[in-house]
Amino acid sequence: EYPVKVINNGIDLKTFKPFKGNFRNKYNLDGKFIILGVASVWDRRKGLKYFIELADKVSEDEVIVLVGLTGKQIEKIPKNVIGITRTNNVEELVNIYSSADVFVNPTLEDNFPTTNLEALACGTPVITFDTGGSPESVDGNTGFVVQKGNIDELLYKIRSLIKRSNVEIQEVLKMTKNRAESMYNKDDKFKEYVELYKSVK
Repeated sequence: EYPVKVINNGIDLKTFKPFKGNFRNKYNLDGKFIILGVASVWDRRKGLKYFIELADKVSEDEVIVLVGLTGKQIEKIPKNVIGITRTNNVEELVNIYSSADVFVNPTLEDNFPTTNLEALACGTPVITFDTGGSPESVDGNTGFVVQKGNIDELLYKIRSLIKRSNVEIQEVLKMTKNRAESMYNKDDKFKEYVELYKSVK
């Protein structure tokens, strides 16, 4: 019987935006299709095991990049996965998001992952499992939602993005950026909180 108001998480769109950096050159990834995963802590819930499984299926032209791994995790991941420790440099993170062709979030438990929003704001489509609140940030124009744990479906959706033309790629970049700007701007979210507080005085 109580009113319910949902205010989504917001991000800083002055920071998270498409950026042309040197990430591809730094890691010798020119011409590669980059599949990105980002987490502050990679544990069972974040779906690290699914990236390990995916590594067995990707081709030589596809590369997995994981950000947020520990040194021990980097020692254990497959040789065709680029592991990067957690970075506190936001510009570096924006560079990585913007360089990726797709952001994959195989999370098993999440409320509303900020990483999805950051990827969208940088113009990168998102593919996520149908778990928790992760699918809420994705629509049919900005990514895909796949069945939890279904690696074959995950790979199929990734490769459907590889087949896009340059025009389609630019259109997706535009739509992902627009979705972030229209729905997840932190300044707009702050205003929503203020308006909510005013309404319940």
